[in-house]
Amino acid sequence: MSLSDVLAAFDDAELHARVDVLDRLLADDFRSIGERGYVLDKAAWLARFEDFRYLSLEISDADVRFYGGTAIVRRVQHSEAVWQGRAMSLGTRVSQVWIDADDGWHLVAVQFSSLPDP
Repeated sequence: MSLSDVLAAFDDAELHARVDVLDRLLADDFRSIGERGYVLDKAAWLARFEDFRYLSLEISDADVRFYGGTAIVRRVQHSEAVWQGRAMSLGTRVSQVWIDADDGWHLVAVQFSSLPDP
């Protein structure tokens, strides 16, 4: 599967809280750095779907760079979501690190930076 197909599958899984798909796409040593500096491992990141869900998720400004079997993906996400019962509008710049392993592409790291309100 190409990286663009994997990214589309990842985005769809995020939007629909398909934790089973996300579990397969995340590397075992995955780490997420949130916009306020907190770090989540794979288990904690997947568990966030217990209190968080996207209502909409739009991706733009994609920039993909390949370095051997590693891809750096930078994108902008605009979303509507609900966290712990509170509605939120989010604008973030996202940087992802993907590796091409024997069994396909896996996300090893993601970092979010909040965008200023328009």
